[in-house]
Amino acid sequence: MDEKDLIDRLRQGDEEALRALLRRHTPLLRYVLKPLLPDERDREECLADISMKLWQNASLYDENRGSFRTWLTVLARNSALNRLRAQHPEDVTLHEGLPHGDGSAEDALLRRERQQQLTAALSRLPSDERALFYRKYWYRQPTAQIAAELGLSPRAVEGRLYRIRQKLRQELGGDFCGE
Repeated sequence: MDEKDLIDRLRQGDEEALRALLRRHTPLLRYVLKPLLPDERDREECLADISMKLWQNASLYDENRGSFRTWLTVLARNSALNRLRAQHPEDVTLHEGLPHGDGSAEDALLRRERQQQLTAALSRLPSDERALFYRKYWYRQPTAQIAAELGLSPRAVEGRLYRIRQKLRQELGGDFCGE
């Protein structure tokens, strides 16, 4: 059965569709969770949380905004970061490269504008550079893992990331905080 049919069945409350989607995507979820949650027990608990969120929130997935795979990886990443935040609130800072102010409406508008500028700048990068940037700064994968999977040295990965940051800094007028 194709993924669209499984998603439709999941939205109607079909537990078998949930199991089929999880069988299909669990390797991806484990891949996303591993750099964020080094403890295997935390990853297993997070997978259970993701299953529950998928069951409860399947109706929130909008195929017009992106692929199911992308939606699921964002769900996994956010679930892992929430788990980290709950376990160690003093150790987890979610630096997204945006200014954090007093929470005023003006500050919220500035954050949204910066997010839009960064998203637009990232979309103009070649796909391989964009993927590398997301792996390092969005999914927080270790440089050694990225290097091994791409067949590069860690130094080569760091060099590419440096050049990507320089491009973004130049495009955003030197006002990029993605490090």
